[in-house]
Amino acid sequence: MPVVRSSEAVTHEIHGARFISYAAPLTGSEELCAWRGEIPAGTRAPAHTVSREEIFHLLVGELLITLDGRTERVGAGDTVIVNAGSTLGVENPTGHTAISWVTTSVGLTAELADGSLLTPPWAN
Repeated sequence: MPVVRSSEAVTHEIHGARFISYAAPLTGSEELCAWRGEIPAGTRAPAHTVSREEIFHLLVGELLITLDGRTERVGAGDTVIVNAGSTLGVENPTGHTAISWVTTSVGLTAELADGSLLTPPWAN
């Protein structure tokens, strides 16, 4: 039985946020990836277009989520469904770190506004 202990999770930092990867091919998952995101106060991640559907669940805090140009304030307990091909922006305008749980399928890529392609190691 594959069990990923919190001490074994792989941490990545990019664009001012921290991603702690639990489920990915590296840890034995064949189809899905899941990670905890830590978005510090004042962080504004660049908008990016995702290649796969993501389920973004906010565990702690409050964020401004912009999805295809529409901005919503989301709070702890809220879930945002980000369909493949959607453009997502995340901002933490508060004074506290927000914590999320994200699930997607293996192979996710994200295209930034400048056309550069990001292949997140926590989702592949």
